[in-house]
Amino acid sequence: MQTGISTASLFPRSSTDEALKKLKALGADCAEVFFSTFYEYRPEFSKSLAGTYGGLNVNSVHCNSLNFEGNLFNPSRRVRGDGMYWLDQLMRSAQLLGCKFYTFHGFHRLHGDSGDDFGLLADRLGEAVAFARSYGVTLALENVCWSLYDRPGVFSALKSRIPDLRGVFDIKQARRSHHPWQAYLKDMSGSISYAHLSDVDADGRTCLPGEGICDFCEIFRALAGEGFSGPVIVEVYGGDYAAEADITRSLVHLRECAEKAGL
Repeated sequence: MQTGISTASLFPRSSTDEALKKLKALGADCAEVFFSTFYEYRPEFSKSLAGTYGGLNVNSVHCNSLNFEGNLFNPSRRVRGDGMYWLDQLMRSAQLLGCKFYTFHGFHRLHGDSGDDFGLLADRLGEAVAFARSYGVTLALENVCWSLYDRPGVFSALKSRIPDLRGVFDIKQARRSHHPWQAYLKDMSGSISYAHLSDVDADGRTCLPGEGICDFCEIFRALAGEGFSGPVIVEVYGGDYAAEADITRSLVHLRECAEKAGL
């Protein structure tokens, strides 16, 4: 099992390009590049990163989903077209980074959203999945409490209609959704490509894995039980820890837990 770091974990201490340069020295086996704005989605930005991150495997790209992902579900063809333009830019960038996956949130749910039309949602999401696939990139839907995959059952309903859909398990977002994290694993069983990991302390504050109360041996055993063997990626933010060296210790902790869990 590979252990990696998202460039988001160094925000706002470092810009995306500065963060990517640091990850291998921090002990990462792989990386997620979290692009923060339209400027960074363009292939020209990814070209400028070439040779700066020591050959580290880039597992996935991520974007600020509020920028354009919601456009892909809009009833207006013109609005969806704008979304596809930026999706094209992002997928060209993913190709340049040699990355396999795109971490996807989708539209921002408003308070009280209900009554999903999964047929329509699958039509729209399926277009994005197929478009990403044409660039050799797999779209992976992440469980996010305020977005498309806000509760268990959403993924399986979409997966039944989009066979190529993959999932990303995020422990922090599962906790914030107030649904058991185990329910998300069951919902994505056999389709979890990678996981985003963080921890939480006794007061409910997000922290690095190994610095809180989460039992990652238990989490890894549960992941393995659902057919998972992919990378796990530390995703916190710069205010969640004291020093960048703390991330290295967190990776060591995750590797020890994975070994104990037989992952």
